[in-house]
Amino acid sequence: MSISPSESHASEAPAEPKGGVVLGNPASKLDLSRPPILEVDNLQMYFPVRNSGLIRRTVGYVQAVDGVSFQVPAGGSLGLVGESGCGKSTTGRLITRLYKPTAGRIDFDGRNIANYSASQLMPLRREIQMIFQDPATSLNPRHTVGAIVGAPLLIHKVIPKKQVLNRVQELLEVVGLNPEHYNRYPHEFSGGQRQRIGIARALTLQPKLLVADEPVSALDVSIQAQVINLLQDLQREFDIAFLFIAHDLAIVRHFCPEIAVMYLGKIVEISDRETLYNRPNHPYTQALLSAVPDVKQAAIGGRRERIRLEGDVPSPVNPPSGCRFRTRCPIAKEICAKVEPPLLQIGKRHKVACHFAGELGNHPTAPITAGMLGVDDQGNHDPGASPSKDIGNSPGFSDFWFDLKTRTMAKS
Repeated sequence: MSISPSESHASEAPAEPKGGVVLGNPASKLDLSRPPILEVDNLQMYFPVRNSGLIRRTVGYVQAVDGVSFQVPAGGSLGLVGESGCGKSTTGRLITRLYKPTAGRIDFDGRNIANYSASQLMPLRREIQMIFQDPATSLNPRHTVGAIVGAPLLIHKVIPKKQVLNRVQELLEVVGLNPEHYNRYPHEFSGGQRQRIGIARALTLQPKLLVADEPVSALDVSIQAQVINLLQDLQREFDIAFLFIAHDLAIVRHFCPEIAVMYLGKIVEISDRETLYNRPNHPYTQALLSAVPDVKQAAIGGRRERIRLEGDVPSPVNPPSGCRFRTRCPIAKEICAKVEPPLLQIGKRHKVACHFAGELGNHPTAPITAGMLGVDDQGNHDPGASPSKDIGNSPGFSDFWFDLKTRTMAKS
């Protein structure tokens, strides 16, 4: 794959308002024919907590990521959303192997890279790259843009040294920057231009997967649109898969055909874009979406009722038993404290981890998962029940799922 300038840069695309952000390109679409390039299975990351005494001992663990499973299709994108501290960025750093996971699998392009050594990771860096959240601190202020973007080419010896400058200038042109500015320093550029430099650096080795960690959160709204459109152009041109981590649900909806919602280290709901935004089934997802300004709804009158969660987010050092959201959940019952809900598939492309999953205002009064887990409605062991072995945190979607209306298994 050769790098060539895009025919039309994102900054030139016509822009229209969508959910409070200006976007020009059409929303990305899901291609079910593409196989997954990334499959994460039961991924865990526990950071040790040590005391401050003379003899340092481990007194606990921060359960930053605890049992996360998902897939990213080749050339596609998955959005990862949730409030601050839920483990989104840690998940991104695990996939790029900036952190070594405590447990779980990271299958990238048919290889489990979870336990790769430093020597094994070296060639992998060419295939997985990361766009960092802060465009200012992610660039070395002592190096010129040419040195920053060209460093991966020199480290991996992709091309002869005398050709590095030409390749750097090509990359700068691809991301909409003046190729003659390769000898400038990061502080001489605006925030949006610095983020484009970070994108150019990530594209240098022509990766198959880009982990974008809040790539536009530090930018103005108009600049956000340019960067998002640029990423969409690059995805189509170079067939790059994205794990897109963000807080802005409007941007995630536009960029990602599928979205996973995280809370306190776990995925609580994952679905295709339209199902998640129009028919969320987890109370946390419903509360999260209720806080998003709806421009279309405001234009026709009326407003979505805001769901206000009470209480603080529990500590990941000592998370609640059972369902981690139960301490703030308006529909939590006894079973929620005793049994952790599985990430149950309830549609063709829809999973939710809730004993009382249902659309807003239509949650069931009895737990839907009790019989599957071998417990009664209060979460106590039921000797007469037969626990199902087919439910859990598997990465992909099955042809069979649990229909909430009929309470039976359905097939696509």
